[in-house]
Amino acid sequence: MNRSIDEQLGWLSVLRRYLAASAALHLAWEAVQLPFYTIWSDQSWQQQTFAVVHCTVGDVMIAGFSLLVALVVMARPDWPRTAMRRVWLLTLFVGFIYTLYSEWLNTSIRGSWAYSELMPTVPFLGTGLAPALQWLVVPTIALWFALRRVPWNSTESPEQNRDPGGHSSRP
Repeated sequence: MNRSIDEQLGWLSVLRRYLAASAALHLAWEAVQLPFYTIWSDQSWQQQTFAVVHCTVGDVMIAGFSLLVALVVMARPDWPRTAMRRVWLLTLFVGFIYTLYSEWLNTSIRGSWAYSELMPTVPFLGTGLAPALQWLVVPTIALWFALRRVPWNSTESPEQNRDPGGHSSRP
């Protein structure tokens, strides 16, 4: 039976693809950004490997939680066919805000890790630019992969964009 891509992509399939893509992309990102942290020059390759794996597991947990929050708040019953833009934006927001907080907490308060002189920082916040960008780029690509379309392109029909009075909310 030939079904459309939208019919094939149920929420569970999208979730599985999103988490798998997130894991692969976060692993790559963590490995590439390692020179931006002091661990690159201060620790053994074994400690670096552990840090990359440990951080990747944390990233996948944040990715899953961010998407879950977005789904609970923004998704419609027929997600992922509709309301994807809203879910994507809230997923980015939750992951980005958590990352800003976590980086600040772990570099400024706890001292769990430190940036090398190579790390550009976000003005006024002091948070590393690489981890901040990670939470804009990786979830976007992971959702693109999971949905098999860009997440910012809403597929909502005109009927779904009507207010309760029956008037279209779009021009």
